Amino acid sequence: MTDFNLKAYLNRVGFSGVASPTLETLQQLHLRHAQTIPFENLNPLLGWAVQLDPASLEQKLVHEGRGGYCYEQNLLFKHALESIGFKVTGLAARVVWNMPADAVLPRTHMLVRIDLEGQRYIGDVGFGGLTLTAPLLLEAGIEQFTPHESFRLIHDSDEFIMQANLAGAWKPLYRFALQEQLMPDYEMANWYVSRHPRSRFVNGLIAARPAHDRRYALANNEFSEHYIDGRTERRKLESVGEIRRVLEGPFGLTLPDTPELDVVLGRFVLL
Repeated sequence: MTDFNLKAYLNRVGFSGVASPTLETLQQLHLRHAQTIPFENLNPLLGWAVQLDPASLEQKLVHEGRGGYCYEQNLLFKHALESIGFKVTGLAARVVWNMPADAVLPRTHMLVRIDLEGQRYIGDVGFGGLTLTAPLLLEAGIEQFTPHESFRLIHDSDEFIMQANLAGAWKPLYRFALQEQLMPDYEMANWYVSRHPRSRFVNGLIAARPAHDRRYALANNEFSEHYIDGRTERRKLESVGEIRRVLEGPFGLTLPDTPELDVVLGRFVLL
């Protein structure tokens, strides 16, 4: 990725140290990326294409102050890490969060594996309201702590299941194997989740961002703040202006300058 503007990316996420392929750098970048670049799906809602080429990712998420969903977030993260000198492999997962135990779903989520100093880590800066805020060792059966929730990986045949500890209960988020995924794999899945008429990213407003003591979440017009101490505060947003203020404030988004946006956001005020 010789044409990747690493300096602009580091400025965007607020990293001011020496970026070298070390565990400390990986941990800092993982946290700063997750806390700075919000998860959001405005492009699919507006009917705009979600472009995954490096230049488009950099323009949207770095220079325009926008966010994105898993493919955008984790591909940008992958490019940044590779520019620093990390060895990174793209993976894919089947999301099982809030799904029946016997549900079989396509691989529509992206995450990455980082090989570093004889260890393997899982990175994921794009899982919405439960985005990791630290890389995890690719080791099954151990509880791993992050600045937010604790997580663990469960080995199931040739796959791993990612679980989060929520209010003392382990909840499955997604399952993945270690087969490398290439850009054509991501392009096909990205087209499906951004264009299919039944996709949740086409039909609902979604935004998420972890802060130092809480997680912000927006689902249509319901704004939630999930605190690390277990408290949750929720409220309904009752106007387009209120939705705009929340997206620009707690989520830190620079909203696209188009009259279409207020029309789309207005659909959720009426829920």
